[in-house]
Amino acid sequence: MTTSTIKAMLAAGVIATVALISTLTAQQPREVDAKILKTAGTAKDAMPGTWLTYGLTQTEQRYSQLKQIDETNVGKLGLAWSAPIAAAGGRGGTEGTPLMWNNTIYQSMDNSIVYALDARTGQQKWMYDAKIDPATQSHMCCGTHNRGLAIYEGKIILAANDARLIALDAISGKELWQSKVADINQYYSFTIAPRIAGDKVIVGVGGGEYFIRGFFAAYNLKDGSLAWKFHTVPPAPGQPMEDKDQERASKTWVGDWAKYGGGGSVWDGLVYDPDTDLVFAGTGNPEPWPEEMRGIPKSEWGKWDNLYTCSIVAVDAKTGKLKWYYQTVPGDAWDLDSVGGFIMADIQIEGKTRKVIMQAPKSGVFYILDRTNGQFISAEPFVPVNWVTGFDKKNNGKPIINQTAYYDQTNSVVMYPGGGGAHNWAPMSYNPNAGLVYLPYSAGSYTFNAAKEPDPKAGGGAHGLGRGGQDKRTTPMPIWGPDAATVGRGGLQARDPKTNQIKWVKPGRGSGSTGGTMTTASNLVFQTAGNTLYVYKADTGDELLALPFNVPGGAPPITYMVDNTQYIGFATGTQFMAMKVGGTAQMPPAPPPPQFGRGAGKGAPKGPPPPPPVEAPHTN
Repeated sequence: MTTSTIKAMLAAGVIATVALISTLTAQQPREVDAKILKTAGTAKDAMPGTWLTYGLTQTEQRYSQLKQIDETNVGKLGLAWSAPIAAAGGRGGTEGTPLMWNNTIYQSMDNSIVYALDARTGQQKWMYDAKIDPATQSHMCCGTHNRGLAIYEGKIILAANDARLIALDAISGKELWQSKVADINQYYSFTIAPRIAGDKVIVGVGGGEYFIRGFFAAYNLKDGSLAWKFHTVPPAPGQPMEDKDQERASKTWVGDWAKYGGGGSVWDGLVYDPDTDLVFAGTGNPEPWPEEMRGIPKSEWGKWDNLYTCSIVAVDAKTGKLKWYYQTVPGDAWDLDSVGGFIMADIQIEGKTRKVIMQAPKSGVFYILDRTNGQFISAEPFVPVNWVTGFDKKNNGKPIINQTAYYDQTNSVVMYPGGGGAHNWAPMSYNPNAGLVYLPYSAGSYTFNAAKEPDPKAGGGAHGLGRGGQDKRTTPMPIWGPDAATVGRGGLQARDPKTNQIKWVKPGRGSGSTGGTMTTASNLVFQTAGNTLYVYKADTGDELLALPFNVPGGAPPITYMVDNTQYIGFATGTQFMAMKVGGTAQMPPAPPPPQFGRGAGKGAPKGPPPPPPVEAPHTN
């Protein structure tokens, strides 16, 4: 064998090896890490066209840079493909925001089912069933919802309904680790979408109406071990305090409240700011609802704040230590949780750029704070309200509670907003070009009175609520906020955060408990409501499209791009829908639900029965 032949063979071998390495490298998708997440969805996005977090960006603006779909062609939007998906029990709806990575849609469903679908065709790649015990539904107030997932370094993170945190391999769906965060038998649960904060994943618990002590916590993404925990309610009297912040909170409670746990669940609102390295959590109401049942004498109603319930809480992402808090409804007696989602932005307000965090929770008030220090900027009603008469700017915007709004067993009150709150879980969005926030809302009233004793097995009685009753006040409480004729019973409104006022409104288009919104750089706003996808001009609110998709229960929409084609995607209770310009596929009928859960198998029931109608305002 000649020297030239040997050299040629070696060269060929090197070329083949390089080609093999290149092929293997090309097959490995780029993993999502903290650096990728920091720019996700922004103009500096390292993976454009994907949807890597619950709110697209870590600011949770749900504002996409994609603009292939625009005003000129959105009228041609049609179904590109649909894929059958369902949750155990076939409840007919879902609340989960999907993720899109590696040309794969990751969709969570009720009862902690996860689907991985090809983003081009909808073909199922894998499905994971957390095998939630059917009895779990009886341990949750308002259904076994799941609002979304997180992704980090090849892991899909699921917060399962029975308070387990589970990591799955994003390619295969194989379970990598799981951690028991709390005990479902003690009525702790999850409905929340996890959030990534550096090398940790943050989750919050539901179950306030079942006498829990609320908290949110961080877990190490590597192995699922606990990093820190922040309680939203202090320990029971006589028990040791975890730190000085719990000591401070304990001084705002009185009486025998601890036998009911205290509440303060964190069932939806979480966000992480990499610039300040802060985690923000929205906390639920104290339990039980009537102040007298928390041991507060009637002469002192309205004087005990019950920290850190109904608050926006900012903690250090590395340690979980409190940095600041703002209480949206001190001593809340009306289920006005501060648990709605957040939006962060840098906005010019009164000639100064402010780093703000915005929230429109169940209270019916749109709050804007400085996210670096919790300084109050503004708070304005976005629906008619009567629980508050103003905000004390000299006391960092502390709400001035209407003292005639309290109730007991003999005195009923009619309160605005109504049961379920003015804005529940449905995500809002923010378009920085139009300078507007798009907020699904509900408007109305609800009558409150007290029961004899809270009972966690008695529906609304779990909160200490009675039934019915009439408002006997001779002078009705003043109602503050936009005119009822303007907002109707619910819909979509665009708010200008510079002034904290409505810019335009679409009454009758959904509510704060259905679907959600997403906006794009092409001056469009997308909203799922009922069984229709609506599209508006972001600046003016002009309706450009109302596309029925036949299957009820549309979850929040996302947008993504594959093979230079932009899609709009969202889940229903039985189908995942992917829309594109020129889509021609026929809208599918709703299939029967499959069997899931620990009881699934030959002859097994098809999951738990649907929950009873919610007769009282609900928490999670």
